[in-house]
Amino acid sequence: MSDILQTLKERRSCRKYKTELIPQETLDKILEAGTFAASGMGKQSAIIVAITNKEIRDKISELNARVMGKTDIDPFYGAPEIIVVLADKGNRPTTYIHDGSLVLGNMMNEAESLGVATCWIHRAKEVFESDEGKALLASWGITGDYEGIGNLAVGFADAPKNAPAPRKENYIYYVK
Repeated sequence: MSDILQTLKERRSCRKYKTELIPQETLDKILEAGTFAASGMGKQSAIIVAITNKEIRDKISELNARVMGKTDIDPFYGAPEIIVVLADKGNRPTTYIHDGSLVLGNMMNEAESLGVATCWIHRAKEVFESDEGKALLASWGITGDYEGIGNLAVGFADAPKNAPAPRKENYIYYVK
């Protein structure tokens, strides 16, 4: 089995993290993997925002929880860092969501290969459509017609991985 297939088989979403930050070199490799995701016509409509600042991380967590209607929880499961992926709706109007999704997938798999746990967290669209979310983007110098595609909780797991769910029947069809 290839190393890539092994990584894919072993990756699981993590819902309990240690508080320590991952090393910068490791984070850089995860981010770089996102930049090599396939994109419609190679237009690279997605952008990646790595958030290691606890105050900003907590603000995004608060906004995300508000969208959920559950303000007493941390939607990022205590992960000390988050990565936000946005994509330019005007760059590739038919593929920008797919482009951003592939960026997230690449980063999740690279993180797994480096011993870093992740969990894709939704509601980035709603967070960055809000006035507070738009203000954050502006404060980071991000302008344009960007839509939040997803958030990635990133850190070291503080719990064992779950076993993989059995693969469903009829997952694959051959047409020869």
